[in-house]
Amino acid sequence: MLKFESELEGKQVEFGSLRDNIKRYGFCLGSYWDYDQGFFDTILYKKDEETIYLRLPFVVTSGMLDSSKARIQFQTPYVIKHVVNLGLDFDESSLLEATGFSQFQDPVDKDAEIQHKHKWVEAGEQVVNKVLQYIN
Repeated sequence: MLKFESELEGKQVEFGSLRDNIKRYGFCLGSYWDYDQGFFDTILYKKDEETIYLRLPFVVTSGMLDSSKARIQFQTPYVIKHVVNLGLDFDESSLLEATGFSQFQDPVDKDAEIQHKHKWVEAGEQVVNKVLQYIN
């Protein structure tokens, strides 16, 4: 995981409005959200089993995350690399995978080492600057 400082940290915004505006950059609400916190994810790079994400974590300061009117405050953004298993899982969920009931496999490595760290931090900063135009 590569954390980096940005002007985004500490900024507050209405959740629904920002969510709708940053979809154009591939952002979606990360799957591990809760009513009082979450993160926006977008893919910076994907090849074979490796995916490098930009993650924008936030806390809810007013309302709950299931409401578009909730207010959120950003924390420190970071870049993270996931390595997934391109083959079939051979465990209790294998049947779900094979029959299509489970869409995603767990990453083999949720926080794999990132090569060329400066390159990916710079790529993350460029995307964060695009997000900032909807906050400032």
